[in-house]
Amino acid sequence: MNTTSAPAARGLARYFPVLDWGRRYDRDALTSDMVAAVIVTIMLIPQSLAYALLAGLPPEVGIYASIAPIILYAIFGTSRALAVGPVAVVSLMTAAAVGRIAEAGSPEYIAAALTLAFLSGVFLVLLGVLRLGFLANFLSHPVIAGFITASGIIIAASQLKHILGIKASGHNLYELVLSLAEHVGSTNLITLAIGVASAVFLFWVRKGLKPLLVRFGLKPRAADIIAKAGPVFAVAVTTLLAWSLDLGSKGVALVGDVPQGLPPLTLPSFSPDLWASLFGSAILISIIGFVESVSVAQTLAAKKRQRINPDQELIGLGAANLGAAFTGGYPVTGGFARSVVNFDAGAETPAAGAYTAVGLAIASLTLTPLIAYLPVATLAATIIVAVLSLVDLSILNKTWAYSRADFIAVLVTILATLVLGVEIGVTAGVVISILIHLYKSSRPHVAEVGQVPGTEHFRNVLRHKVITHDDILTLRVDESLYFANARFLEDYIYDAVTKRPQLKHVILMCPAVNAIDMSALESLEAINERLKSSGVAFHLSEVKGPVMDRLLKSRFLDELTGQVFLSQHQAVSQLATAAAN
Repeated sequence: MNTTSAPAARGLARYFPVLDWGRRYDRDALTSDMVAAVIVTIMLIPQSLAYALLAGLPPEVGIYASIAPIILYAIFGTSRALAVGPVAVVSLMTAAAVGRIAEAGSPEYIAAALTLAFLSGVFLVLLGVLRLGFLANFLSHPVIAGFITASGIIIAASQLKHILGIKASGHNLYELVLSLAEHVGSTNLITLAIGVASAVFLFWVRKGLKPLLVRFGLKPRAADIIAKAGPVFAVAVTTLLAWSLDLGSKGVALVGDVPQGLPPLTLPSFSPDLWASLFGSAILISIIGFVESVSVAQTLAAKKRQRINPDQELIGLGAANLGAAFTGGYPVTGGFARSVVNFDAGAETPAAGAYTAVGLAIASLTLTPLIAYLPVATLAATIIVAVLSLVDLSILNKTWAYSRADFIAVLVTILATLVLGVEIGVTAGVVISILIHLYKSSRPHVAEVGQVPGTEHFRNVLRHKVITHDDILTLRVDESLYFANARFLEDYIYDAVTKRPQLKHVILMCPAVNAIDMSALESLEAINERLKSSGVAFHLSEVKGPVMDRLLKSRFLDELTGQVFLSQHQAVSQLATAAAN
């Protein structure tokens, strides 16, 4: 019985990782996870409220989106430290997507946000089941970095209206700046004081509080926990001030009454028109969220020599988004800041996330009445401080120095996001990255190579002092051959042969050629015929096994005027010896 049930259990654990780590769960892991959960819960309460505000949703929706999704990820996810919930970039993308359909805060807006979470969840689960996680690779790191940087700038700009206590709107930086400039004259000075003071305090807490506490004799771990709770202090103090001084009557915007209780059971809309309006946005949010999440998960897993399964991560994140759709939330993913806090606080298993969800549920039942007097400016300051850490304009200098193509992709992504909006920005980044890749692969690097003296190695004649032969030309192509670059190779070889009337042999060195498609095969046949008519033999060397298997299925090798050599050294040695004789 044990021998038959073991494979079944392993197969089930593949889709339910909780069955794997849950079997080894012990008291030490429980203690570590509980401590991490307390710290992350304290951090997540103001953050959830703030990100719901950023998404254009009632503040309680942020807490709802942080309960069921975390529990579902703990069951289906493979990362031991990833903390799932609302994040800044996805919140901004939600606002951009849903804002086109309904007015922020309206029942239609909330229903659209639920539906967006549902569509994202379905899409992510489908990708995971079909093992299509590789599709996220089409988002290059420079594009993601540029998009997050531009999004951080837009998010910070969008929160300035709450810091100033004015009305402003816009879906891109240009619209936001114009709207802010138009209404800046009606700034509420009390709101401005609260927002600026909160932001300054939170910036100081991130860098200065922990060293100060350590200097006063507190242990580093305890000092770190207190520093992470900085936003809670800002929330508590400004809420107390707003209540005691009745700042609401002085024009300071307050959060207002927040429903007390657990997340409600909700249903997304199944309207075909709404689905059609949100489908593209759901795909973008899913892919951006997955890339951000899996990057964080892999980084944290590597620190403990653990591994994650990207395809199962898709299922875990998909389940989390489905949970959000049915419990009053909106799209979620793994957050960088809270995941790092979770890891640093000692989380051993995904159970830490489940305990965090319990803590948030308790907060939703008991603390929400206290939030009514919380100034919106405090939440805005929380968002600004959080997102400015995402802004990394140094990516422009790095890509300019390393790769001009990547620089173009980053620059286009940043400018398109800032000027045209988040969805067009990330789409432009993906499109320009693919176009640049196609352009580069359509013009593969081809090098004339010669033998390094005293060795069997062959290197580029432009980079090394090498031995060459007047009647032998060796060209190394550093790319697989397919329809887009086949004609380029033809033209390159013809030009090289035209300049060398004494040439007798052309060797195409293929160590980097992993595939040859039908178009490239036809080009090789044309090269062979053209060289034959010129009295030049065409040879191949260092052809990989799978490529050779394909060539053997064609007539090309039968018609080849030269030979296929196992190594380039063998090819040159044999041809040079034959010429000498």
